[in-house]
Formats: sequence, C-alpha cells, structure tokens
Amino acid sequence: MAAFVDRVVVHVAAGNGGHGVASVHREKYKPLGGPDGGNGGNGGDVVLEVDPSVHTLLDFHHRPHQRAGNGRPGAGSHRNGANGEERVLRVPEGTVVSVDGEVVADLVGAGTRVVLAHGGKGGLGNAALANPRRKAPGFALLGEPGEAFDAVLELKSVADVGLVGFPSAGKSSLIAAMSAARPKIADYPFTTLVPNLGVVRAGDTVFTMADVPGLIPGAAAGKGLGLQFLRHVERCAVLVHVVDTATLEPGRDPETDIAALEQELRTYSENSTGGEELDLVGRLRFAVLNKVDVPDGRDLTDLVRPALEARGLRVFAVSAATGEGLAELGYALAAAVAEHRAALPAPEPARVTLTPRAVDDSGFTVAPDPDDEGTFVVRGAKPERWVRQTDFTNDEAVGYLADRLNRLGVEEELGRLGAEEGDTVVIGDVAFEFQPTLPAGTPVAEETAGLGGRGTDSRIDAPHRVRAAERLAAKKARRVPYELTETWTDDELPDDELPDDELPDGDA
Repeated sequence: MAAFVDRVVVHVAAGNGGHGVASVHREKYKPLGGPDGGNGGNGGDVVLEVDPSVHTLLDFHHRPHQRAGNGRPGAGSHRNGANGEERVLRVPEGTVVSVDGEVVADLVGAGTRVVLAHGGKGGLGNAALANPRRKAPGFALLGEPGEAFDAVLELKSVADVGLVGFPSAGKSSLIAAMSAARPKIADYPFTTLVPNLGVVRAGDTVFTMADVPGLIPGAAAGKGLGLQFLRHVERCAVLVHVVDTATLEPGRDPETDIAALEQELRTYSENSTGGEELDLVGRLRFAVLNKVDVPDGRDLTDLVRPALEARGLRVFAVSAATGEGLAELGYALAAAVAEHRAALPAPEPARVTLTPRAVDDSGFTVAPDPDDEGTFVVRGAKPERWVRQTDFTNDEAVGYLADRLNRLGVEEELGRLGAEEGDTVVIGDVAFEFQPTLPAGTPVAEETAGLGGRGTDSRIDAPHRVRAAERLAAKKARRVPYELTETWTDDELPDDELPDDELPDGDA
C-alpha cells in the first residue's frame, strides 16, 4: 500500500557546464588556420512542475537525490557541446519549497513550473575568445558548476473546506457521504492517518473538501498527529468542526471540544513559520453535530445548539450514516465558498519589472578582511564567475583573467584601499598575491617591439599557401650548376698510371 508523505528533504544538483576547448584549424597547405575550438554546453536545470495526477511526495522520499545532466565539452572545427538534460520533478498542487528556512516557491495551479536549481554555464572555446588583438588564444574557459543544495518540499493541501475535530468524530464518514472519496473508516481512534480530499457539488457550485486526522489537546505542540497535518488546513477558506454527539468519553461535550479545538488552532497560527499571518479561528464558521441518528445524540444537539450559536457558529445536525441534513449542509458550505471566491481580488496579468543597474554600481565590492591584516576580499557576480571559469594551469588563461579584472576596475579599487604588492586578494575560493599590472589596453614590451602580445601568433597572419611561381623559383635556386674549380693540361696528365687502351674513347 502506498504511503502518504507530505514533507521531504531533497538533495538537488543542477548539471555542470561543459568546458570550452582550445583548438587550431589544420588542413593541407594550411597548418595554422586559426582557432576553431567550440563552446561547452550548458548544464541542465532542476525544475519543479505541478502535476494534477500526483498527490503525494512519496517518490522523493525513496529517491531524495535528484541530479540534472551535465553539459558536454566543446570540440574542434567549431563544434559546440550539447546542453545537459533538465530534470523535471513532478509535485502535487500546493507544494511549498523552502531553502535554508526561506520559502522560495509556492506551487499552485496545474502546469506551474519553477526552476529550483540553475545549471552551470558552458565555457567559451578559443574561437569565441579571439579578437583583432588576440588572434590565436591558447586557452579556453572552463564550464561553471551547477547549483547544489538541500530543499524542503512541504505539501499543503489545496481545499475549499476543511473538516477538523477529535478522533472518531465522523469526518471520514461525512466526506464519504458527500463526495465520491472513499477513505478508510473504522470504529477506533486515529483511523485516518492521511488527509483525504473529495469533490462536492451543491447546485451550480463545485468545491473541494478535505478531512484532517483527528486533533487532540496539545496537537499544536506535537502531540498526536495534529501538528503533522495541521498544515493542510492553512489554505482552506472555510473550516468545519465536526462534533461527535454520541461519544461515551467522560468530561467531553460539544462545547468543550470546540473550545479545545479553537485553542489548538490559535496556538498553531501563532507558531506558524509560513511567513504570513494566519487566522484559522476566524475561518471556523460551522459546527456539524454528527451522529444525530443515535437517540442520545439528538437530545444532546438540542441542548448545545444555543451555546454554539452564541459563539457565532452556524450549527447543522447531520447523520453521515442516514444522510440526514447533508443536503442543507452542502448548500450552506457552497454559499460560504462562493462568498469567499467573490471576495478574492481579480487576477492581474503578470508584469515584467525591469530594474536598471545604478549608475555608481561597479558590479563588485572590495573590503579588507577584518580577521587577517593584509588580505582583501573581492565579492561580485562577475569576478567570482570569471575565477570559476579560469584554468589556472594555463598561464595565458591566468593573464586573461588579470586583464578582465583590471578592466573591471578591481586593481584600481585595491590600490585606493591601500593594497600593496604582495598582499593577499581573495576572490571566491581562490587566493592571489597582489601584483599590480599595467592599465588595461597599455601595449606591453613585446607589442611595442612588433613581436605581438599575449594571445597572438605571427604565423596566423602569414600566407600559408605557396604559389606555383614561388615553388618554381625555389626549385631553380636549389639547382647549383657544377663548375670545375681546377683544370689540368695534357702535360700534367698521369700517363704512366693509366694505359692508353684503358682510357675512355674521348680521352685517348
């Protein structure tokens, strides 16, 4: 039998971005055709989506670790890596998502989607990093890691009417008699262990009704099952107290039960951490006196009705077993639900709010470390992202990072705060030794001498294909004509060493 789970802790991890690649195009007659490294793919997101066919968080109880796909790395020939596959978590309507105690999403409405964890961005290849001054980058950027954290998923049932009361008051019997729901019903306390939801039609109004496991004194403090399931009545527009008029427990009567219930609702509202002020006692507008088919129950109903009406409650005497009074109760609840719906503000179209960046916002902050003299901490989305994308095993990549930080104004701000050469600068998880450099854009010695700066290669601009005329000239240059450097006369020939008959015909 499937269990009901309405609160889980899920370990979500978005996909990491793929690394960019440093590659040079090569082909016949063109060994250095320029950078052609592709970009890495983006990591997949972890997405929550409301699915009407899902009614519990049981799947995440058995599989609490949810991870999206990683982005693929780039390749040569300008081939970009594929994006990672997103991970879609299907949750029931009414799921509230909290991270570090803060509510980040409240999912209501079929098909509602929210990105819980964002995947990392893919790194750029050297082809995307090339520019007129850096024509042959020998490095690429690394992919960013995806977000990873623990999230709390908490289900709060979305129902118009909530049935509350002591155990064995007949709540499950009432919802079974008024709707097509078939909860478990037995003659012992705490039979209902999970909230049950039913759809009720009264005239032209259709509303949902939920029953909550039995409440007892001390439920708001964790006694019994009340605290575990009281969250399911937070969204109910109308609360109905179902009273057992045929109870045989000593010291219990309808008025005492309602007083105890109001105290538990008031305590739970005061201790609620949902971020909004709850008034559950104000929603308690109906008192249903159940089991009037029992003779003692009908007599008790006549005795307590005036006292309950004096509390401002509308009293209905019903019998879930025989159906007595259920029609009147259904129409009264439908009218209360319709009144609540009419009082709701009209839905407004979603508006996109654009907040421009302040004129004096540099995108980063620099502050001395109060715990370590001579250490400065740089914070900001851009510098921290640049550090994560840098391959520190590549000197050219480190120089590129230094140029970017310099152009952003980090070095200037460090100098203004009194940073000296050799001080420690911390950006993200990496610590650097402060070495002031030339202002960004200033030509270095190699550039001044015409040798090119970092990220340049003179061979890239050289013509790689040799013309036919040039090949012919080079071939002729290699053919050096043979010339005698020493000549002999006939008198100097060694005739005695070589007989005439053995001389060649031309020399005889």
